[in-house]
Amino acid sequence: MIENKSFGSRVFDIVNAVILVLITILCILPIWYVLCVSLSSREAVNAGQVSLWPVGFNLLSYQKIMGESDFFGSFFVSIKRVVLGTAVSMGCIILAAYPLSRTKKQFPQRDIFMWIFVLCMLFNGGIVPWYITMKNYGLMDSIWGLVLGMGLQVFNVVLAVNFFKNLPAELEEACFVDGAGPWRCMISVYIPLAKPMLATISLFTIVQYWNEFFQGMVLSTRQSSYPLQTYIQQMVVTLDFSSMNAEQISQAMKLNNLSLDAAKIFIAMIPVLIVYPFLQKYFVSGITLGSVKG
Repeated sequence: MIENKSFGSRVFDIVNAVILVLITILCILPIWYVLCVSLSSREAVNAGQVSLWPVGFNLLSYQKIMGESDFFGSFFVSIKRVVLGTAVSMGCIILAAYPLSRTKKQFPQRDIFMWIFVLCMLFNGGIVPWYITMKNYGLMDSIWGLVLGMGLQVFNVVLAVNFFKNLPAELEEACFVDGAGPWRCMISVYIPLAKPMLATISLFTIVQYWNEFFQGMVLSTRQSSYPLQTYIQQMVVTLDFSSMNAEQISQAMKLNNLSLDAAKIFIAMIPVLIVYPFLQKYFVSGITLGSVKG
């Protein structure tokens, strides 16, 4: 069946397409500019000559970052941190959010625990008590320190609680009628329906673990224990000429902190850009469509 669109409808489609193209360009331009800066010479960056194309094209920033012996070790630490951290965080979020989304009749202490979670989100003991706690538990220079140091993100728990609350209560009633318990109901019914929410929170968690660098500075006393972001941050801030030979000093003098920072940002974006397409499809899928019949 061919649908004849009116003139106004065609005009709307054209305007809508133009607006979307402009928004796409505005999103891509900052990334492209960062890439151009990272590939430009020190003189061009200092003079502000870089705009939409690299000036004095070179790969010195990437060679400096990736040529270090500890670069790939730090990259592997970050990969382990993201994988373990996302798994631990998502497990804790589900186990916290599902009970908190039940009614007060099912979970009488629900409001008390919810207030505790909210207070923990708004207030904390500070960096020093946190550091002492991590040290006393033996989590210094440990991948588990980098994983557990992020803690349970209460904001993500609140998102999950609101999602579970919006699912039809008839689903749980049907599970109990069929003889399923709370664990079976959560695993077989609620978690499969929560794929869009879990994908969204997983992406938030992955980005947060990947971009975090401060805890690596505090919890890691050896450079081999640094996650990638901490390693790059330390390399940019503390460029040590005393340990370089003449050729290395000559190469370093051609570098610019802006170029190094741009290369750092671009390298840090690549894993997230790779992961995002696999999670994006869940953002637009129906959540409860067809869950309840009649």
